[in-house]
Amino acid sequence: QVQLVESGGGLVQAGGSLTLSCAASGIIFSRVAMDWYRQAPGKQRELVAGISSGSITNYADSVKGRFTISLDNVKKTVYLQMNSLKPEDTAVYYCKMSRLYVEYWGQGTQVTVSS
Repeated sequence: QVQLVESGGGLVQAGGSLTLSCAASGIIFSRVAMDWYRQAPGKQRELVAGISSGSITNYADSVKGRFTISLDNVKKTVYLQMNSLKPEDTAVYYCKMSRLYVEYWGQGTQVTVSS
């Protein structure tokens, strides 16, 4: 059974940093694309950052220069390093894995940035 387990969320002051992790299990970790999404209260879920198995990355304009996505194929884990956090970054963050046209989602981790 495929599982994605996120961790690393929490409460941080504006300007601070957090690193989210998303560990995959139950799947051959090749030819995958990993994405981080977030959903704030009352808003639609939005793509924050993505990385392919070829290490090609993409970022939402709102996080460029502040967030960095990386992938450890040995540990089957994707990371999201978040720096210079702002109150508007407050949301539940989800990771998504795509492989062979199938998508898998994690349960989400809360990130709260206080002003």
